[in-house]
Amino acid sequence: LMGCCAHAAHGRHLYHWCIDKFGDMKFDMGSEILVDSPIYQTIMGTKPRTFKDFNEGLYYLEEEVVQLLAATHTGQESAFIDFESKALHAGRLDLLGMEICDMLQIVAYDMPRGAADAPIIEIGMGTLDQSKGVLIAYGHNLAAGAEAMLYAESNNLWDKVDIGGVCCTAHDLNRIGTGTGELRVPKNIGTKPKVAGAMGWWRKMIRSGIMDCVMVDEQCVFCDVLGDAEKRKIPVIATTDKIMLGLPDRTNDSVDAIVDDLVNFKVPGVAVLDPVKAGEIGIRVAIAVKPKRAEAKAQSLITEAQFKEGIAKCTQCNECAFVCPPHIRISKLIAEAVKGNNQEFSNFYEICVGCGRCEQSCPQGINILDLFEYANRQYVKNQKFKMRSGRGPARDTEIRAVGAPIVLGTIPGIIALVGCSNYPNGTKECYDIAKEFVDRGYIVVTSGCMAMDMSLYTDADGKTIWEQYPGGLDGRNILNTGSCVSNANIGDAAIKIATIFAHRNHRGNFDDIADYILSKVGACGVAWGAYSQKAASIATGCNSLGIPVVVQPHSVMYRRTFMGRTDKPEDWMVIDARDGKMQQIEPAPEALLYIAETKEEAMLEMAKLCFRPSDNSIGRGIKLTHYCDISMKYFGKLPDDWHIFVRDVKDLPLVYKEDMLKTLESKFGWKIDWKAKKILSGPLRPADVSFDPTNLARKIRTKK
Repeated sequence: LMGCCAHAAHGRHLYHWCIDKFGDMKFDMGSEILVDSPIYQTIMGTKPRTFKDFNEGLYYLEEEVVQLLAATHTGQESAFIDFESKALHAGRLDLLGMEICDMLQIVAYDMPRGAADAPIIEIGMGTLDQSKGVLIAYGHNLAAGAEAMLYAESNNLWDKVDIGGVCCTAHDLNRIGTGTGELRVPKNIGTKPKVAGAMGWWRKMIRSGIMDCVMVDEQCVFCDVLGDAEKRKIPVIATTDKIMLGLPDRTNDSVDAIVDDLVNFKVPGVAVLDPVKAGEIGIRVAIAVKPKRAEAKAQSLITEAQFKEGIAKCTQCNECAFVCPPHIRISKLIAEAVKGNNQEFSNFYEICVGCGRCEQSCPQGINILDLFEYANRQYVKNQKFKMRSGRGPARDTEIRAVGAPIVLGTIPGIIALVGCSNYPNGTKECYDIAKEFVDRGYIVVTSGCMAMDMSLYTDADGKTIWEQYPGGLDGRNILNTGSCVSNANIGDAAIKIATIFAHRNHRGNFDDIADYILSKVGACGVAWGAYSQKAASIATGCNSLGIPVVVQPHSVMYRRTFMGRTDKPEDWMVIDARDGKMQQIEPAPEALLYIAETKEEAMLEMAKLCFRPSDNSIGRGIKLTHYCDISMKYFGKLPDDWHIFVRDVKDLPLVYKEDMLKTLESKFGWKIDWKAKKILSGPLRPADVSFDPTNLARKIRTKK
């Protein structure tokens, strides 16, 4: 519910802002996206024609959120099943809020509409020109950052200032004016700001001292951003009422007075809730304060002597190691540094999550993060990686091309990686997961910080994952759909498979669409990160659409999981819509929300959760091959339940076929015709490409 509220409030702010700035624009996603707001239409039953039409959806969302919140009060809802129903409803509303956000900003700011050829761009702190004033726009709401860009553009200030985005604001600023729609902003202005990096990189960024001014907007901003900035004489501007940081509201004061106060360090920061005014102040402060910050910047960076003094204080007590989330033996890094070898600090730099617990626990008061900063100073300043820019939603033509292969299983599945990988080894693990599945021919979709984090790693040829694979909606492709709110495009694509490929009516028809996706669209999400309230809400929204999600161990704090009981055949009975008969199916998918302990377990479960009853024999064979291969690769054995997914000999992976047939006969008692290489008995049901599974009685075509 909290995550849903974050996106709903974001949508409401964008709605008012876009109409105030651009007027009631026609909602037009272009000629290649005619099913242009599938979540909105599926939930609301109407098609928005102009910006003001989205108000109906926002009103509905806001009313439902209030009713859901009321249900959590003492003496209200007590049945777990109804709580879960309400949780799924909140997730469904979150999908609606995200889609409204993304649709509004795509049209208002002319962002790409399904650009499979979105450009490869450089990201990282090294992309910022440190000879200029550096303004950082940090958060998820593009309004103030976009106004800063427009101010710089209209006043010809790009030679004096560089703008960098952090977290999802970075994705959105980078896309402004690069689309093919109605142009209300300067063409290609989005190519001028830089993508500084993900939210998880923040503490390392700010300790580098590169930035000269910070604008924060909303969501996923470190709570100590003001304190960290004040130590380094970096003025902070809060631009929305969601994150005020205890700063005075100076919205109605003159720009000159605010700039003077910030540039002369009379105040550490201000709140300015007018995006136009905040953008102008941010640019002017970044330019004017840069020379004044030079001394403070030098003082905030430790010297070689201070580095040596710090490491000399270490008594090797290992208190820091006990509280370190990635379990870095910091005492060993310091011991090597005492010998003159700082390389260990560099080796563990990306593993460190920058939480600062080590500094809080150190009895000697060593500023350990400053030691990391010193040892990696040049690396951070020159840090550059390659990432594909956000492309926006799937085009209708892409859906037509992949609909049948996904439903029949010949494209083994869609893997969607979402969330923030700000946890031990998270950046590498999200890359490993993406690489494993895109190599295997799955469609891999990602967004937000996850898209940035997997850009840190390269292959033997020095190419990032974005340079190795295309960005279309197809097998062996990896898509960056955009910012956090662009996660709605994942649900959009699933709905469009049902409506474009299968000709299902989606308007006001949520249960029918979710039933189709659950039974026929092989997709699986993974929120492999710190699992914020937003990530929980996004995952639950996917669940409401019939898309399973795998989450990492941290998610146990929510105490929720949706697991199937394979030992209860009655739970796996579905209707065959052809004739109304009941049919037991294999557990496909077996779970909707699965908590994995390791990335290896996660990958195995993700492959498994892409099975669907509608798979044809070729598709089932492909999926079973990947499921078995991943199990052999990481666990050294076949999965214990592989036989459950076998319906016919054609389903068996060729490489394991002979051994599997022997096992089916000897261990599970199946009857095999060895001469004809056929399975005579044993499977739950035969392979039948025309089988039409559903959970909705009204979908029965011929009742018997």
